[in-house]
Amino acid sequence: MAYSRLISDFILRPLICALLPWLLALASITCWAGNLNVTVVLSDNSAPYQSFAQTFGKSLPPSVSVTVLERAEQLSSVVSPADLIVTVGMQAAESAAAQTNVPVLAVMISQRGYLELLAKFPVKKIPRPISAIYLDQPWERQINFLRAALPERRKISLLSSEEIKLDVSRLRQVVAQRGGSLEVSKVHSTEELFPQLENVLTNSDVLLATPDSLIYSNSNILNILLTSYRYRVPIIGLSQAYVNAGALGAIFSTPEQLAEQTGATVISFLQNGQLPEAQPPIAFSIALNPQVARSMGIELPSAELIRKKMDKIGEAK
Repeated sequence: MAYSRLISDFILRPLICALLPWLLALASITCWAGNLNVTVVLSDNSAPYQSFAQTFGKSLPPSVSVTVLERAEQLSSVVSPADLIVTVGMQAAESAAAQTNVPVLAVMISQRGYLELLAKFPVKKIPRPISAIYLDQPWERQINFLRAALPERRKISLLSSEEIKLDVSRLRQVVAQRGGSLEVSKVHSTEELFPQLENVLTNSDVLLATPDSLIYSNSNILNILLTSYRYRVPIIGLSQAYVNAGALGAIFSTPEQLAEQTGATVISFLQNGQLPEAQPPIAFSIALNPQVARSMGIELPSAELIRKKMDKIGEAK
């Protein structure tokens, strides 16, 4: 009997002590994997954000409890703690990062916005993860779209200000790999915009818009589209709204597509308790303006055919 107690004291007890933290962690994960409280914080109650919230709620299992706040300032009054905060838009992302130590998944923000968020609220100082699902389409996808939609137009140009930091060397490499050339024109002030635009359009086959608020502001966009139309150089825009206004085409991710990707990410978080690295959108939509194409004498494939061609271009690279 004493011998058995001796074994228990000197062998089993240290083993149990060593395993106890792992057993407790496993129990915690198992318990968490069954239930998750998610707070969704919208930057405002506009239609795109509301569409995101509705689709997001439908993409989750019953074990995930979702609370939706329609304004970022409401976060400070929340009583029940969340396991994860999903922010929609930049204002909500900044508000959540400033007010809580709960993990944050920021969606419907630009890659640049995400980097600014990390710089403003470093994870080392505030010990909780921040990840993101960008609005921006990857450069590879955008250039594949150009090659599929406009295979004969190889001279690509874009305007860039100090508003955004473009990785021009990376973009130039992507364009060159697909048999094109890239011309980047810097715009330092609004006074320079239209002279630079006209100079670019005289040597371009297509103008690629970027999320640059100095250049593509509400007050400038119509005149940019009219100028490009006069030079018969099509613009590839950033959204359905660009195409409706006169851009030849655009690829973009809808709030519903981003919500479904966010739902899948939350389910993964439910299972393993970890957020993935920040990522671009997976699903995307294609919008085309056939009237602009006809006016410019461009034979534009259908959206379905463009998507198939994009897949082949991607497989070849």
